[in-house]
Amino acid sequence: MRHSPSASTAPSSVGSVDPSLPSRREVLLAGAAVAAAAVSPASAQSKGPTVSGRRAAVAPSSGRRYQQGRSPWALCLDTATIRPAPLEDKVRIAAEAGFDAIEPWEGELAEWERSGKSLADLRKRIEDAGLFVPSVIGLWNAIPPTREQWEQSLPDSRNRMRMASAIGAEHIQVVPQPARPWQEFDLAWASARYRDLLEIGLADYQINPAMVFVQFLPGAARLGQAAAIALDADHPKAKIIPDVFHMHIGDSGFAGIRHLQGSFLAIFQFNDAPAAPAKAELKDEHRVFPGDGILPLEQCLKDLLAIRYEGCVSLELYNPEYWKRDLLEVAKEGREKSLAIIDKATSASS
Repeated sequence: MRHSPSASTAPSSVGSVDPSLPSRREVLLAGAAVAAAAVSPASAQSKGPTVSGRRAAVAPSSGRRYQQGRSPWALCLDTATIRPAPLEDKVRIAAEAGFDAIEPWEGELAEWERSGKSLADLRKRIEDAGLFVPSVIGLWNAIPPTREQWEQSLPDSRNRMRMASAIGAEHIQVVPQPARPWQEFDLAWASARYRDLLEIGLADYQINPAMVFVQFLPGAARLGQAAAIALDADHPKAKIIPDVFHMHIGDSGFAGIRHLQGSFLAIFQFNDAPAAPAKAELKDEHRVFPGDGILPLEQCLKDLLAIRYEGCVSLELYNPEYWKRDLLEVAKEGREKSLAIIDKATSASS
């Protein structure tokens, strides 16, 4: 993730290119300080059914229905992958590049509204482009450590859920900030607050919040920690969002995927990590196209098939070198390289 450290948080990428913009780590840590103080025409046949006005993925068990039959999962473009483009251009690029879905950031939605434009119009643009929205990033500072801070965080969390719901998103990502040492991270408290967010989101905004984990939040840095928060929330709609990059740099490893149910995953963030720099030095800007790094992506996708995961695979990159290129070509290359891994994983599993 990457965004500005203001209250509206998500990456405000509208209309400018700035390689000096803060990293995901910098912004989330800044947020902690504040808290403490589409389907393209070529693949149109792949759309799944709608559920409560939102597009539902076709189950892998029902056959390869996306990407002209090449993929059992819808392919999604996280807008950070092509960050310098204005949001309306990101919608167009996602569709032209052949994606089935788009994953925007709440800061982009806030900027859209600040410019006087309607989120209802944005939703229409997305749907007219043949895309759907599986997830929005995210609910920043969503699980602070005290009741007072929790109450203070709720208006922002509610507003972010409102915006995500207005564009038809199915999920919104819960970031359990602010960062604190793992010894001070109260799992029971985090699970209870996550349950509250689930009940608020589902009842008031028809959106399903889902837990994320990131390497630099010690209480929720690993797959198992996010799963524990979600499981202990004791809610039938509790879900997590794995990101292969953070599974790697956070030392979760990858074998844990096989121990989950597919319905427990809201979306699957897809990217790769290079062999150098060393793992301890990797940051979000080091992410590379799937297949250009060292992560066991083919096996990850085989495991998603085995657990009958039915959601999106979302290309999520923050590489400033890619932002210097033609962004449509970046999106196309990311799609093709993702599909190449999917082809290997599904052919081996057929």
